[in-house]
Amino acid sequence: MLSKIIFGAGIGKAFVRMGGNLSDRQAKLPDHQRVYRQLREMILFGELAPGQPVTIQGLVATLDVGMTPVREAIRRLTSEGALEFKGNRRVSVPQPDLAQWNDIAFTRLSVEPELARKATENIGADELERLVSYDDQLNAAIDQGDVRGYLEHNYRFHAYLYDLAGSEVLSSIANMLWLRAGPSLRVVLGRYGTANLPDKHAEAMAAMRAGDGDAVADAIREDIEQGIAQVRETLLAA
Repeated sequence: MLSKIIFGAGIGKAFVRMGGNLSDRQAKLPDHQRVYRQLREMILFGELAPGQPVTIQGLVATLDVGMTPVREAIRRLTSEGALEFKGNRRVSVPQPDLAQWNDIAFTRLSVEPELARKATENIGADELERLVSYDDQLNAAIDQGDVRGYLEHNYRFHAYLYDLAGSEVLSSIANMLWLRAGPSLRVVLGRYGTANLPDKHAEAMAAMRAGDGDAVADAIREDIEQGIAQVRETLLAA
């Protein structure tokens, strides 16, 4: 069973408030920033699978930009743990083993529920309406079997929620964890699809309406645990 939590990365400053189309906003950025964000999305939303080597020249062609912004994006993402050099001008998304996954799981369960709890203090009617909208789009993606849409709209939900916490330190940690772990869950989704995906979003939003930060944190924790267990099961079977 999978949760609607996606282990992936924030875009921009930690977890940013997201609205509108990602590509539209990126088109207005300088090349080095645009390429960085595009490559992050390729990792976050599963276009680069764990362990899949890609050449720097291949990324230049795919992103239709010069070598310099691609190299800069790779440098930044490598420093963040999202990519690793493989030699011969190749890079790949790291493939965590079971021990690494357990470390990621421990840290996520420590950080993300606390971000959700803190965010509750800053959620009003407008913020809740946006979260509901993201979740509605996520549910539509599930009904359509749209894995890419599922990943993106789920990310929007959690990125916006965590940004509302106003905690730069915790958000930066969560940001790194999503980069490290997101591709692994994408692999699981690729195997099992989006049918019958459980989640705790409804419980979390009900607790937000009640202003119960501890209950929001509990719902997010349970949501995370479902996804963690599915990836761990896959790693054990490998």
